[in-house]
Amino acid sequence: MVWMELSLNTTAEAVDWVCSLLNEINYTGDVHIAKYTGSDSSTSIAQDLEQPQWAFTMCLYLAQDVYTNAHIDKIANLLSPLQRTGLCDAPVMAVVDETTQVGGKNSLVHRIGKRFVVLTNELPYESEADDDVVIRLETTLAFGSGLHPATILCLKLLERYVVPAMNVLDLGSGSGILSIAMAKLGASVLAVDNDSVAVVSTQDAVHRNGVTEQVTVMKGSLGHGSNLGHWMNMDIDNVPSIDATKRFDLIVCNILARVHIALASDFRQVLCHDDTSGGLLILGGFTADYEDAVDTALRAVGFEAVDCERAHEWLALAYQLRRQQTV
Repeated sequence: MVWMELSLNTTAEAVDWVCSLLNEINYTGDVHIAKYTGSDSSTSIAQDLEQPQWAFTMCLYLAQDVYTNAHIDKIANLLSPLQRTGLCDAPVMAVVDETTQVGGKNSLVHRIGKRFVVLTNELPYESEADDDVVIRLETTLAFGSGLHPATILCLKLLERYVVPAMNVLDLGSGSGILSIAMAKLGASVLAVDNDSVAVVSTQDAVHRNGVTEQVTVMKGSLGHGSNLGHWMNMDIDNVPSIDATKRFDLIVCNILARVHIALASDFRQVLCHDDTSGGLLILGGFTADYEDAVDTALRAVGFEAVDCERAHEWLALAYQLRRQQTV
């Protein structure tokens, strides 16, 4: 079969934006991702995060028919804001016989932190250490490829704070990568998202990683989150709100800063805490421009900052409820 291939180079943070935008127009073709080879291909993911250069090459595939040109124009217009802001370059078109690319389909293997290894489902891999935590993901249009700096920073904090038998909430689960990571560290996870595509992606990822006994997936939100709508302003159906008071030992939420600010009181309400221990909250998905606003909102309801991971302008923050507080 003959295909039209659209290839574009992106920064580390742009991969998930591209996928989310494609979801907005119901793109159903393949998405292949490979390490950018226009420079030294041995450069690590961590180094890529610090360089304002291309980190990955994405290839999109459209079957050639009477609608192909219209679809190409729609995708080009959709991605133009990312191109204008330097997050990707202009798509290059080519006619190909197969939906494959140099380096193989989604041939990425990357280590995050000390233990996490993220790779695609079909790629063979032998663990380099006994305590490696391997996460296998298919490329989906849900946020959370493991390539975005925000996701990487959240994983580094989760590696430090998740312990076996924790009861945790992954709010805005996206691809399911953070839920799987926490489950493989021994936690019991409730994965929640208000996007149907994300719910399906999380369910699939949980199944392929063998953690179905530890992860419950549902469509919904937390407290005031049910009134905030989709994070990219897409239309969503009404979703249920989690009714949970002092239920979770840890919450991770990797999404826009405005959501963290709006849900500050809800985070506090559902975290377990007493006079000797406070619930943990790990937040990502925003840049340093929003750090003060997020910090102010959380401190106002009784949280204190305990840890931080940064890469370029991106950051992930860990908070804990202050001791000896009445609810």
